[in-house]
Amino acid sequence: MVKQTAGHDSLGEFAPKFAELNDDVLFGEVWSREDKLSLKNRSIVTISALIGKGITDNSLKFHLMSAKKNGVTKEEMAEILTHIAFYAGWPNAWAAFNMAKEVYANDEEEKKSHGGFFGLGEPNTAFSQYFTGNSYLKPLTNPKETNVFIANVTFEPKCRNNWHIHHSSKGGGQILICVDGEGWYQEEGKEAQRLVPGDVVTIPANVKHWHGATANSWFSHLAVEVPGENTSNEWCEPVNDEAYNKLAD
Repeated sequence: MVKQTAGHDSLGEFAPKFAELNDDVLFGEVWSREDKLSLKNRSIVTISALIGKGITDNSLKFHLMSAKKNGVTKEEMAEILTHIAFYAGWPNAWAAFNMAKEVYANDEEEKKSHGGFFGLGEPNTAFSQYFTGNSYLKPLTNPKETNVFIANVTFEPKCRNNWHIHHSSKGGGQILICVDGEGWYQEEGKEAQRLVPGDVVTIPANVKHWHGATANSWFSHLAVEVPGENTSNEWCEPVNDEAYNKLAD
């Protein structure tokens, strides 16, 4: 988590102890305990508490922005605020919605700017259960018309797929051609490899691996399914937050 300095910047000379408690304890110690509760969940708890108290000033806007950064999507935020309205009051929810609309105003335009030359594609809902975070898929070939399936896969920051294996008795595997942003690729038992546009990763069949975006960048790659015999895909466990957060960004 990025070090918080708002307390020291605003109140360091006037109230140094309060600044210390705000920056070093609340944000430096409590918020940083991601092994106990994720930043996304902490953001949801915080905005719920603020709205419940009727606090809809700049502090709420700050935490709405943090929630977006920590992975709360526009759709999730709308559902969260709708749910809160029944417990915290309709006027408080209205005020929060007005702020949230501002925070998420450029969401669609931001998404359209990603995906590289081939474009973003549609939400990857069919495989969302195998991804941490949101991903998008744009097929470039029709598997019914060709033996080679190619798709542009785009990951939002921190998004990654589960560990998985492309099984095949002969041939098979996958090729990744990186086209936009920065990402990670890792094979079981090896160090993670940072990926940038122009990098090409050849993934042999029957090798357990995962790939996805870095924490602070969108990432797109072409995924080329290599033809083989008796091919199948096995999805395994997610890449947990603790392991992912250890990767240097």
